[in-house]
Amino acid sequence: MGILDFLTDEFIDVIHWVDDSRDTMVWRFEREDHEIKYGAKLTVRAGQAAVFIHEGQLADVFTPGMYMLETNNMPIMTTLNHWDHGFQSPFKSEIYFVNTTRFNDLKWGTKNPIIARDPEFGPVRLRAYGTYSVRVSDAARFLTEIVGTDGEFTMDEISFQVRNIIVQEFSRVVSGSGIPVLDMAANTGDLSKLIAAEISGTLEQYGLNMPELYIENISLPPAVEAVLDKRTSIGLAGDLGKFTQFSAAEAMTTAAQNPAGGGMAAGMGMGMGMAMAQNMQTQVAPAAMAPPPPPVEKVWHVAENGQTTGPFSRAAMGRMAGDGGLSRASMVWTAGQDGWIKAQDVMELAQLFTVMPPPPPPPAG
Repeated sequence: MGILDFLTDEFIDVIHWVDDSRDTMVWRFEREDHEIKYGAKLTVRAGQAAVFIHEGQLADVFTPGMYMLETNNMPIMTTLNHWDHGFQSPFKSEIYFVNTTRFNDLKWGTKNPIIARDPEFGPVRLRAYGTYSVRVSDAARFLTEIVGTDGEFTMDEISFQVRNIIVQEFSRVVSGSGIPVLDMAANTGDLSKLIAAEISGTLEQYGLNMPELYIENISLPPAVEAVLDKRTSIGLAGDLGKFTQFSAAEAMTTAAQNPAGGGMAAGMGMGMGMAMAQNMQTQVAPAAMAPPPPPVEKVWHVAENGQTTGPFSRAAMGRMAGDGGLSRASMVWTAGQDGWIKAQDVMELAQLFTVMPPPPPPPAG
């Protein structure tokens, strides 16, 4: 794991860490029976940070580079014991190397279904899974909040907690998004960004951030998926009768391929298919004889003194003829008619003027 170079028998002059595990986030430089002397060299490579803990206190954080452990380049530690005495004697401090590179292709998923309200299907249970990446953004905070005194901290030790945070935010965002289940596949990118943004505040408290979050799949329970598949099959068939014929043919094929039934099974399958087809024709035929839709009611426009009014139904035109608002000479037009013509020349309207009410009875004497 670590590489220690001993320049003298008991004193360590070069402190560095080379990681080949791919999953170690923090590694403590082991100082057991060894003391760090004033002037030792500390090498912090790219993608690392070195955190000094002196007598239980976080002393300093070193970014990538090479450092001489002397007073002039460790300003924080000058206030600690012995650091201002020029190190007449060796000192002991704990040094933690923190991996600040990305940990990629980490898995997350919903252990239990998430209940959401879909505008088309109603309450549904959803499952989802995907990948994410995480990195240490604040080595000091990550060490104090998460790692503690663990001498070798791996990604597995915190991945479970991060997955719980992702699933919690995914449940909340999806339940409140209002996106139909059938449209979620087209919105996984936006959902991923929204969830990552919601998670960032929590991870920041741990000294972490999440550069990437991907939703690979959002699925329904098998029973609901089966219904959707059946619904898609009906849509592809385009007609209930054709779909029934297709189902009958599948039943015949399945029965014929049954090795236990042999020829009898094939005969039964054929008989079942024919019966289903006949039954289908009996049931579908009445649907084909459905009455046509009612005709669209004709309406008229009336032109008078250069102004056009309407459209009016035949009943409205009858009332207008009764109260004098429409006369035989009134110019009328309806859709499909060649120009404006007199009302008396329109068969449907001419009848309105032939049946006139009798004169009113004389007043009572």
